[in-house]
Formats: sequence, C-alpha cells, structure tokens
Amino acid sequence: VLAAAEKARIITKRLASRALFSYKPYPKQAEFHAAGRSFSERMLSAGSQDGKTWCGSREAAIHLTGRYPDWWEGRVFDHPTVGWTGSPTNETSRDVVQEALLGSSNFASKDHSGSGAIPGEYILDITKRQAGVPNVADQIFVRHKSGGISQCSLKTYQQEDTTWTGKPVDWIWPDEGPPKEIYSEMQARIMAADGGEGGIIFMTYTPIKGMTVVTGFFWEPAAGITHRKLVVMTIYDAEHYTDEQREQKIQAWEPYERECRAMGVPMMGEGLIWPIPDEEIAFDLADFPDGLPGWFARIAGCDFGIDHPAAGAWLAHDRDLDIVYLYDCYKKAGEDAVYHAEAFTARDPSDFILVAWPHDGLERDKGTGRPLKDTYRKHGVNMMRDSARYDNKIGGPQGL
Repeated sequence: VLAAAEKARIITKRLASRALFSYKPYPKQAEFHAAGRSFSERMLSAGSQDGKTWCGSREAAIHLTGRYPDWWEGRVFDHPTVGWTGSPTNETSRDVVQEALLGSSNFASKDHSGSGAIPGEYILDITKRQAGVPNVADQIFVRHKSGGISQCSLKTYQQEDTTWTGKPVDWIWPDEGPPKEIYSEMQARIMAADGGEGGIIFMTYTPIKGMTVVTGFFWEPAAGITHRKLVVMTIYDAEHYTDEQREQKIQAWEPYERECRAMGVPMMGEGLIWPIPDEEIAFDLADFPDGLPGWFARIAGCDFGIDHPAAGAWLAHDRDLDIVYLYDCYKKAGEDAVYHAEAFTARDPSDFILVAWPHDGLERDKGTGRPLKDTYRKHGVNMMRDSARYDNKIGGPQGL
C-alpha cells in the first residue's frame, strides 16, 4: 500500500511538473502567440483573471525550453534564449510572475519549484535577489532542447533604469504595463537580439491605469506604425467561466470599472473622477440640430502635455436647468505648443471662450523659450489671466 501511495505521489508530482505540455490556449491567446511571428511588440489587453498571466508565462516557458508545440504559429528561436520579465514590485514579481513560471511554492529554489509553466525536469538552477522581500527569484536557468542553457531574469520597475540596460535580449515579458522610460530600454534591448534579427516584447495586463503612454502605443498607435499588435481578450473569451460566473463577476465590480475589468478596455485614468457609467450621462448633439444655444455659458480647459499628450475639453452650462454639457475634446501627442494652440483657436472662431490652464503653463516652451501659457496666448488662445487653482494654492488639486 505504501509503495502504491508513493508511486501515485511521484506520478502526481511528475504530471504537475509537465503542465506546459498540456497547455491549450483559448483562441484569443493563440492569436496573441501567433502575432509574435510578424510583430516585434505585442500587448494582450485583457480583463481581470481572464488568463493573461497564464498566457504570458506559457510563452516564456516555451522560448526558454525550445519545445514548441505542434499548434505553435508564433516566433521560434532555434537556440537557447535570454529573456526578461517585468513586474511593478518585488512582491508582484514573486507572487505573480515567479509563481506562474515556477509554481506555487514561496521558496525560490530548484527543489521547491517545477509545478509552474517551466517543467521541473528542465530547471537547472535558480538564484535569489536580496530585495528586502524573502524568496524573490532573480534568475532562472533552464535546459534548452538543443542541450544549451536558457536564462530568464526577473526584473521590476522599482529597480534603477540602469538594470534594464546591457546586452541584447531575445524576449521580454512585462506582466504589467511598464513606465515609458523602462519600455524604451526594453525596445533597445531587443533590437540587436537573435543574431541581428531582433527580439520580441509581449505584454500581458489589464489597463487599469488608463491610457498611459505605453498603453497608448497599442490602443492609439501613431500613423505608420506596423511593428506593434494589440489583442483584446474579454471575459467572454475566457473559456474557464460559465455564463453565470461571468455575470456574477461583472456585477461584483463597480459600474465604472466594468468595461476595463471585463472587456480589457483602458480605464479612464486611474478610476473616473465621477464613478458613473457613460450611458447614464451621455447626450447626443443631434438633440440640438441648430447647435448648443448661444446663451449657454462656455469654458474650456487645457493640459499642456509636457511629458504626456496635450489635451483640451470644452464645456457649456445651461444655467436655467443647471446642466453642464461636455461637448468637445482634444488629445494629441508628439506636437509642439503652436500646433496645440491652433486646435484651440479652431474650436473658438469668435474668440469668446476662456481657457483654464494648470500651473505648469508657467514652464517655458522648449521651442520659443517663453512660458507655455504665453505661447498659447500669442497664437490666439483666449487664456485666463491666472492658472486654475483650489483657493489660492498653486499645485495639488485644481479647481473645477
């Protein structure tokens, strides 16, 4: 009986350590993998708990081992690979990425690993990082199909930017959206990889922080960009849920979160200013066939976009009914202050709408050398005299 029990334990452990070989991706996951053959940068924008980390960890393990399944249509490396993973913190690296690759044990060691995406029989060594957090894996060494050794470094966005520099890297798997500065280093690392052919970046995350610069690369690509691919995976693409479970999850989230957490659509910032679904406050300009009445009070607001896209919003206030209409908006990256100023003047040909501006308008425009608010004013924008503020304080929350 003991011999049979021990045999069953060994078989169970063996099966758990070979989870990679039973991986069968959902159609959206398969689409994401396949895109790696044609696109050097990919983003799987998925809802919460839809299988994005599962998908990313399986691709990482496949590149590390070189054991590409028969159904694989994505990028293939014919040699041992050097790969990096990216996580926001040491804790998330350990609890999410490390667990997905090595298994559920909190011990970053060969003896306690092997039930994750990387088959235990191919794990050669694991080194730890002195990170002030226990059992954080730093590097994983994996036996490649060719007989060589692949290497995976588990990095975080907490680390200095310099830790993201260095030699070429074949693949990088960020499991959460990285800051723009670190993403730029990732791009540099893959350029000369794989003998000059170039490597790949495959990101998997729910865009809960909204339309960040990196998320915008994929959701709002610049004209002419052909090397990036966005795959959106919703809760309805996650086949491990029943219809009843999907409905329960959707109802459990706040209304303003549902489009992001269920459908993988970027959150409006880090949560809406007012947690109200769009459909409850939206209006149709067709309801005003002659345009908004001229007696509505008007105001606009601008964001200069010093290190992010410039933006503007136009409001009309029906004082009789006390209804405020947001009737126009603007957003543009990669242009100078003069270009943005023209977008504002085009929306106010009669030059009567005052434009509120934040205190960073006092910073000098790199192109003209004058304060940004003065550049806008010089090019016809009806800027308010002072910056928007809460009481008499400059900075912090701005007045509405």
